[in-house]
Amino acid sequence: MNAMKLLTWVVMGCVIAGKSPMLFAAQVKLDVAPVRSVLKAGEKQTTWIRVGLDGFELTSDAPRPSANVAIVLDKSGSMQGVKIERAREAAIDALTLLGRDDILSIITYDSTVSVLVPATKLTDRDFVISKIKAITAGGNTALFGGVSKGAAEIRKFLDKERVNRVILLSDGLANVGPSAPGELGTLGASLLKENISVTTLGLGLGYNEDLMVQLGSESGGNHYFVEQASELADIFRQEFDDVLSVVAQEVDITITIPEGIRPVRVLGNDADINGQQVVTRLSSIYSKQNKHVVIEVEIPSSDPNASLEIATVTVSYTNMKTHRTDQLSGAVKVNFSESTDAVEASLNQKVLADVVALVSSEKNKLATKYLDEGNLAMCRTTLTENAAFLTENASLAPVAKNRLEELARINRFQAKQLDGVTSNKDKKAVSARKGGLFYQNSLDIQQRVAPLAKPAD
Repeated sequence: MNAMKLLTWVVMGCVIAGKSPMLFAAQVKLDVAPVRSVLKAGEKQTTWIRVGLDGFELTSDAPRPSANVAIVLDKSGSMQGVKIERAREAAIDALTLLGRDDILSIITYDSTVSVLVPATKLTDRDFVISKIKAITAGGNTALFGGVSKGAAEIRKFLDKERVNRVILLSDGLANVGPSAPGELGTLGASLLKENISVTTLGLGLGYNEDLMVQLGSESGGNHYFVEQASELADIFRQEFDDVLSVVAQEVDITITIPEGIRPVRVLGNDADINGQQVVTRLSSIYSKQNKHVVIEVEIPSSDPNASLEIATVTVSYTNMKTHRTDQLSGAVKVNFSESTDAVEASLNQKVLADVVALVSSEKNKLATKYLDEGNLAMCRTTLTENAAFLTENASLAPVAKNRLEELARINRFQAKQLDGVTSNKDKKAVSARKGGLFYQNSLDIQQRVAPLAKPAD
């Protein structure tokens, strides 16, 4: 192997002597790589490492893992009319994707919480449809109670071999029970530990996006900004498609950094940095999905032609096809050179693109903070600068040029939304904020969906 190239390897665990190699064909792939495999000698510097996980393909003829889904619908007064009608239609349409062995429960909430359909196998589809059709709107918004009750129904059939998901729809502000984003984020984090994720669907411009984003991201679920009720059916189908294509759950990642190298920060997922060890958990990986976290490390000055191992990685996950616990491991080294050309030639364009996308997400969070504070000028400036950052790096990574330029286009669109806006309460500002948080959450958890309406310059 060329000494100037990245040294990576993947060692698959759980190898049982005498078993057919086909048994182990359906495994998640681990790819650990630095943004550059050659660094400048004689300099103290920081660099990025990407820990990537690729979900194997779940073929259509193979049995899929069963789903354990709780649909939690907001039926408060603000949902009256076309909103509740479209919500009913979307929920009924999504049932066509489930089989008789899947577990389903239906929960509604307004001022109180009601279990319309207790968790049970979907053997009587007509009964479930009749219950959904009877839902009417009226009352306040006991969102925390709705999620908690949905999780309680999930627990009745909680199993590591099932995909356990609460799907929450809300169009308004939580005004009954706990309602702070931090409280819902804490609930989400506790559910993640139980292998229960929550996907949140925010309908319209009146819901609390901080609350919904935190609940979704902390539990490892998705978050969707649904601007129009007419989009609900498509969103429900996208979410159910994800639920039914999970290939790995309870994905625990441990990154060990050698002494003398300092872990600085992690992007892409919440993580704990404990000395030289970084620990994070992903709730699930979908078929053919790439999920990754990136870690910034500070590396001491090294001599020319030196080689240095900068991280080792171990991964444990539940394989939803084989129902085994798989183990993966990998490591990464870098070399050092006095040649600037050698350093530049070692750039991994795909890794750079992933790092840039997650860094840009952090910049968008800063823009959202300025918007919340009413500092619209700084919000616009940050969005514009972020677009320039993305465009500049797109030229360095031709393999990901379209992707990064699309993200830059989203930033320019959001900045343009603020033209002529004088208050962060303006409808255009609220729409830009919700779209921005959708964008950030999409990057942070690398979900496989995109905004339904693509922004134009």
